[in-house]
Amino acid sequence: MSVPERVGVIGGGRMGAGIAHAFLLAGAAVIVVERDAEAAAAASARLRETVRRSVERGATDRDIDALASAIETATDAAALAGCRLVVEAVPEERDAKIAALTRAERVLSPDAALATNTSSISIDDLASALARPERFLGLHFFNPVPASQLVEVVTGAATEPGLVDDATMWIGALGKTPVVVRDSPGFASSRLGVALGLEAIRMLEEGVASAADIDAAMELGYRHPVGPLRTTDLVGLDVRLGIAEELHRQLGERFAPPLLLRRLVADGHLGRKSGRGFYEWSEQR
Repeated sequence: MSVPERVGVIGGGRMGAGIAHAFLLAGAAVIVVERDAEAAAAASARLRETVRRSVERGATDRDIDALASAIETATDAAALAGCRLVVEAVPEERDAKIAALTRAERVLSPDAALATNTSSISIDDLASALARPERFLGLHFFNPVPASQLVEVVTGAATEPGLVDDATMWIGALGKTPVVVRDSPGFASSRLGVALGLEAIRMLEEGVASAADIDAAMELGYRHPVGPLRTTDLVGLDVRLGIAEELHRQLGERFAPPLLLRRLVADGHLGRKSGRGFYEWSEQR
């Protein structure tokens, strides 16, 4: 199994850099496209730092110079020409994703694969804006990408079966496990994960137990490696709120975001990335 020789990633934040990092370690040359020069420089620094840590941990037998030489950043989607696969990883906003995907599609060859990392937006909805929906699907990676073993391969109504086969092969080549799901609200992982997370937040809001005890109940009682509130901190409270709002719109009141979640996000307490969410992270950022 092997990954495409050249892979593009649109968006170089934590998730985009993680996706680029995974393909880089698997042998691909990667190009990360960002909105401007400052963001591109930050993405390059972020990716090079994760590569350095992987080399130090012995996660790859390639040296840092060889890996660094396979990293490229750009601010123009035209730089994606020649990529066999492009993964969009911009923020979870429909219009932003459609803009990024359509710009990429215009410069890709007709047989190239285009993917979105969305965790909740309909694949068919995004595909409706594309000229080649048959070459489009979802590749839902999980944060942190280097440590996560799962990738959801989400198929749209028009997605070619051969593209699904290629995608599952590429995910296997990354050392991760693909699960194939059809396009539906929240797919499989977000729908189940958000449902558990929202109920945990309601329990905390109602004073049922502390955050640590709610998490311990799931970790020790149900063998979850990380409890739902700590997971929400790692994912980002703003990200989880955005997914919950989308699922609320599509699936109804059972996904209504708790007031506590809205208040924490409004106050800038977004989890690990801000230093505080349901837990204090100031010494672990």
